[in-house]
Amino acid sequence: MAILIDEKTRILVQGITGKQGAIATKEMLSYGSNVVCGVTPGKGGEYVEGLSVYNSVREALQLSVIDASVVYVPPFFVKNAVFEAIDAGVKLIVIVTECVPLHDSAKIIAYAREHSVRLIGPSSVGIISPGRSKVGSVGGFDRAFSPGKVGILSKSGGMLSETALLLTQRGIGQSTAVGIGGDVLIGSSFSDLLSLFEKDEETDAVVVFGEIGGSYEEELAAFIKHKNCTKPVVAFISGAFADHLPSIPLGHAGAIIEGASGTRTSKVSSLKAAGVLVAEVHHELVDLLEKALSSWNGKQK
Repeated sequence: MAILIDEKTRILVQGITGKQGAIATKEMLSYGSNVVCGVTPGKGGEYVEGLSVYNSVREALQLSVIDASVVYVPPFFVKNAVFEAIDAGVKLIVIVTECVPLHDSAKIIAYAREHSVRLIGPSSVGIISPGRSKVGSVGGFDRAFSPGKVGILSKSGGMLSETALLLTQRGIGQSTAVGIGGDVLIGSSFSDLLSLFEKDEETDAVVVFGEIGGSYEEELAAFIKHKNCTKPVVAFISGAFADHLPSIPLGHAGAIIEGASGTRTSKVSSLKAAGVLVAEVHHELVDLLEKALSSWNGKQK
């Protein structure tokens, strides 16, 4: 099993005729993903990688069954594109586009929740269920990912692949890896997705790559502490050097410390209090994961 996507997931690419959309489409098809068509207003009738291009999502749905849409449109057009997909009935939407206006993100997230749509991003690298399917630009270095029973959640797209590589090199495969996005507002948080891994019978543990800024890691700690997750969770929080640099944005739009909130110290403290094993340096994640799995498997016997 996997969460969110598998080899049967039928994928639509919004913005398929753009440079990034076309590149991602080729990569997804090469990986074996079931990409069925694309949408670019005004480009209906064209083809990208042999796939039909339609003028609207609704037009595409008249001719194809679609389970998920991945959005590669310019920032100021993202809101309309996502609303169009939601109104057409698509239930999983992954927004890869960066720099989406904050007020647009707020409207998108609210609209998705109103319609019970699973939203990943904005600024997400995508989702990959190794050996089955991927949605988005995740896994350009596909050898980093391997099939297995450990889920990965990461704010950083690059570190999602780096974390998977660490696991793969130690013979630990992954069930699904999700780049949740590094913006201030995102559609699905760590705790939202951890609840899916908790229900997945073929995920035994979850690795989290977090960073300074925001409160998603603290929310994750509260979720675990209230016993909403029984599976082992290990984490690494980047940005130790920035704990003394208040109100400085670092890379991701969401990586900003305001006062004492959002520091690495506060996140690590919260996670440890919830029973999460937290690595001091990134590569220690694997050792902690093996320790957690050994303890957890022993309890299951």
